[in-house]
Amino acid sequence: MDTLYIVCGSTLFFGTLFLIVFGFFAYLRYLRHKETVAMIEKGIMQAPLPANGKGALTWGIAITALGLALCAGLYPLGWLIGSTEFPLNFGPWMLVGLMPTFFGLALIMIYLVTHTKEAKKKETEIPEEELPS
Repeated sequence: MDTLYIVCGSTLFFGTLFLIVFGFFAYLRYLRHKETVAMIEKGIMQAPLPANGKGALTWGIAITALGLALCAGLYPLGWLIGSTEFPLNFGPWMLVGLMPTFFGLALIMIYLVTHTKEAKKKETEIPEEELPS
């Protein structure tokens, strides 16, 4: 039973550590965005070109792969503990791998949804040279 507490406690610790690190990088990104907006408003810098959404796909694939690797690495912990409390020995420590997996899948879905909307929009647009004068 003590092993279960150790595994669950370390899972909570590393999960919290992951959230702190992720939150730090999200905050840095927010500060960079505010700096860019302020420079554009003062005329120091031109507005960047709109992104094509490939960043969401790239990060989605990378984060999903990381999450799947964590899931594959943490799954044997259930067999090492030898506890029958969890079905298929799939315990709470798996959240450390499942959270980035589903976050990465969400990024991939965002890319797919926005990419298909843009493709449909481009298909329905009439080029200017074909418009009647």
